[in-house]
Amino acid sequence: MNMVEEDLEDIIKYADKYLRNVAVDNVIFGYHDKELKILLQRPFVVNKWTVTGGYIRKTESIEEAAHRIAFFRTGLKNLYFRQFLSFGNPKRVNDSVFNAKHIREKSGTDIPTDYWIFDYFVSVGFYTLTEFSQVEFKKSRYEEECKWWSVSDLPPLMFDHKLIISEALLALRLHIAHYPIGYKLLPKKFTLPEIHALYETILEKKLDERNFAKRLMATGIITKLKETRHIGAHRSPFLYKFNKTEYNKGLKSGIELAF
Repeated sequence: MNMVEEDLEDIIKYADKYLRNVAVDNVIFGYHDKELKILLQRPFVVNKWTVTGGYIRKTESIEEAAHRIAFFRTGLKNLYFRQFLSFGNPKRVNDSVFNAKHIREKSGTDIPTDYWIFDYFVSVGFYTLTEFSQVEFKKSRYEEECKWWSVSDLPPLMFDHKLIISEALLALRLHIAHYPIGYKLLPKKFTLPEIHALYETILEKKLDERNFAKRLMATGIITKLKETRHIGAHRSPFLYKFNKTEYNKGLKSGIELAF
């Protein structure tokens, strides 16, 4: 069951609060130890995992629902969001453990077999970028676990969430070449090797270090600081930070960072 802060009893009792047959799925990315990670959760009724998602209230827009769901999961506001695709296969929510009988056995909640959450649902896909160390994620009472997984080592997934993650990765790799979205994945201050490693990790290819630094500096989106970080004998690289003004311009108009 793909719920975040929604309570199962609330969905049953106050069903009229929610839009039918449309939901939000939010692929939350983080970056840590040169690995791109995704925040997943395991619902209490199954042994499979899902991306973060939920139903849309009639009082909010789709974007507001995506923000609400990500905030509940991460505890962070003002995250980078991008809608990337919609998913609408009639069989996309078919799963052997997602049915009224199984939920009733596991939760004790009586739910009709033809209830609307089992209908054909269109999901609007977003991806969200977070600074890994700042996330204080929490799970709802209908979830057994919530944790980060490497994109290269994902667990069994419910529904079509493997496809959703695959499409989110494709979108992220396309967008990072045209928008300065690395800002949300790195700490406030970083070295050139660190941002270079981030881009290599996301794009899954080697990038010439000198050419990368030259192109990145030419955009004006990062600024060299007078500070250095001591990382070993005779190794104290300069620190950099994002130029927020140029970063915001880049988000609106785009930049050329094709490597």
